Amino acid sequence: MRRITDINELRSIQMGILDDVHRFCREHDLTYSLSSGTLIGAVRHQGYIPWDDDIDIYMPRRDYEVFVKTYQGTTGFHRVIDPAVEPHYYYTFAKVVDQRTRMVEDEVEGYEIGVYIDVFPVDYVTDDARERERIFRQKYLLYKIRRCKLSQSNPLRVNGSLPLRSRVGYLCYKYWPMTVARLNRKIRRLIVRDNPTHHLCNMTEAGPRRDAAFPADDFAATVEMLFEGKKYMVMEGYDDYLTRTYGDYMTLPPEDQRVTHHFEAYWK
Repeated sequence: MRRITDINELRSIQMGILDDVHRFCREHDLTYSLSSGTLIGAVRHQGYIPWDDDIDIYMPRRDYEVFVKTYQGTTGFHRVIDPAVEPHYYYTFAKVVDQRTRMVEDEVEGYEIGVYIDVFPVDYVTDDARERERIFRQKYLLYKIRRCKLSQSNPLRVNGSLPLRSRVGYLCYKYWPMTVARLNRKIRRLIVRDNPTHHLCNMTEAGPRRDAAFPADDFAATVEMLFEGKKYMVMEGYDDYLTRTYGDYMTLPPEDQRVTHHFEAYWK
């Protein structure tokens, strides 16, 4: 294997994945939007945030479910990893990976994964802020228990952190006889709503512990925006979404916060 040390080479692989996902979504009338830091990069820099090294996209739940079940890359080396069906998969959201490559990450020890982009579902959430907070707390605990059950080492210590810091969390993990498959079903029943509301939220484990829902109208339509010299889709209400999530997102953070994630990647 040859190690990938240049961040631009890593980004080139990610952009190839994004191009293919964009093509598939356009051909199958599926909605997606650049999100999180990737969306900030598109608005503020017309590309990656200079010190960033990943790509995130959002899909409404209905489109996400279709995507993970039907996505087929045109290249022959891109594939989607669906957490609902992939055994021993650590993450709680989908990734589209380049199978010619390998990423080394502590979270996926024992599970081989390639260079990827993240695909997050966004779900309708109740319009009652207090009830949202209760659901956030409940799903956060369930995800932490799921993480412990998937851990290959000490279930109370992952990457030096303690996923279950509370005594209640530990007791639930230790004495609750529930498989990961049952946990996944329970989490789904908690976060997936069939009836539309006025708010959306990324409800995966990477999603917020506190109220970070945004108006559904922000994602009611998408528009094109330049990212690394090409046009991709972003939610029409991107300014409202970013302002609610990050505050003054157009102002650069202090230099000591402009940190590139450490990555270890290889060509097979």
